[in-house]
Amino acid sequence: MSSNHCLLIRHARILLPTGEFVVGDIETRGREIVRVESEIPPSTRVDKEIDANGLTLLPGVIDPQVHFREPGLEHKEDLFSASCACAKGGVTSFLEMPNTRPLTITQAALDDKLQRSADHCLVNYGFFIGATPENLPDLRDAQPTCGIKIFMGSAHGHLLVDHEEVLEPIFAQGDRLIAVHAEDQARIRARREQFAGITDPAIHSQIQDSQAAVNATKLALKLSKKYQRRLHILHLSTGEEAQLLRQDKPSWVTAEVTPQHLLLNTSAYEKIGTLAQMNPPLRTPQDNQVLWQALLDGVIDFIATDHAPHTLEEKAKGYPHSPSGMPGVETSLPLMLTQAMEGRCTIAQVSNWMSTAVAQAYRIPNKGAIAPGYDADLVLVDLDNYRPVVREEVLTKCGWSPFEGWNLTGWPVITIVGGQIVYERGQLHTEVRGQPLAFDA
Repeated sequence: MSSNHCLLIRHARILLPTGEFVVGDIETRGREIVRVESEIPPSTRVDKEIDANGLTLLPGVIDPQVHFREPGLEHKEDLFSASCACAKGGVTSFLEMPNTRPLTITQAALDDKLQRSADHCLVNYGFFIGATPENLPDLRDAQPTCGIKIFMGSAHGHLLVDHEEVLEPIFAQGDRLIAVHAEDQARIRARREQFAGITDPAIHSQIQDSQAAVNATKLALKLSKKYQRRLHILHLSTGEEAQLLRQDKPSWVTAEVTPQHLLLNTSAYEKIGTLAQMNPPLRTPQDNQVLWQALLDGVIDFIATDHAPHTLEEKAKGYPHSPSGMPGVETSLPLMLTQAMEGRCTIAQVSNWMSTAVAQAYRIPNKGAIAPGYDADLVLVDLDNYRPVVREEVLTKCGWSPFEGWNLTGWPVITIVGGQIVYERGQLHTEVRGQPLAFDA
């Protein structure tokens, strides 16, 4: 694509940065939005024109927590298959986690992922560097990265950093954002022994209970406050954690929630068995309600999927041998827009939670709004029609969704990455490539 490739979107219902909607036109040139007007006159300079009559134009989704499994676990997912799923789901940028093989804990491993993404990714990409007890220099110096990921629980080997005396030096040195998977590993170990021999996957929510999450979140907050260190709490799952943050959330702390922790609960084990197994686990309907309210009130800042695919064969091994995790990038936007259409929130709120607030928290320049000067990462969605999540249609390599059969609206019709159409009415444009994300420190 030439650097001045021009795209014109006509008659779209456009979400403005103010949160208001207007029907109008948008012109993009190269990777950038250059005009947003009620009507842009015809021009010979336009390379492609889209009639978006009846469709709603939103900033592309930035998914700030995914596990795309490459390198080392490509039988579950790879950067190409995952970025295809992103394009279909309206996700134009992602931040990916370090628990690949090898682990992303050095500059060399980070460089390898960036090169793989440049070769294979249809959408924009950024990567976390993983904390170990030994890699403090890499945590401080590796570039470019959106932040440091600490597994306080639910990890194995080098990536498990579960003791305060090992955590403290990570918080004490440097100023890069720290994102924590907050579960108390010692409590989980003890409860695994207590409930050993139970094969009902529903026991997973008792083994890794609310207290395990609260203990770790409290410890992360304590260290963050001691050093005034920028902290992000990943996939908040319990009402107790939301209440804790409601009472005590420093200005430099953010938190996220997944659609599954908002919309699924422990009743899902009866319906879908180990497909409902994830870390931190699904909780009660009461937790769903408290998390929703915290999101609406701004106690929780944004939404991530924690897309973590495993094959159906792996999931069929039976608890406790089944792995934790579920896919999410294809369904997150329709799930949340369906909630908006049901009156639980507004479309503008969904877009803020899934795009604008993420760009702000991770300091990603020129993303998350539809305005001149911003990157042309956009998604046109259909809010008039509903259709179900169908297993045969999913693009993630694992080939299933925990939301199969759910009837959703707001499905992407066209997804645009850097001014290029990457997904259009069921068709992928697999020649498109995203760009590495920048992070303004």
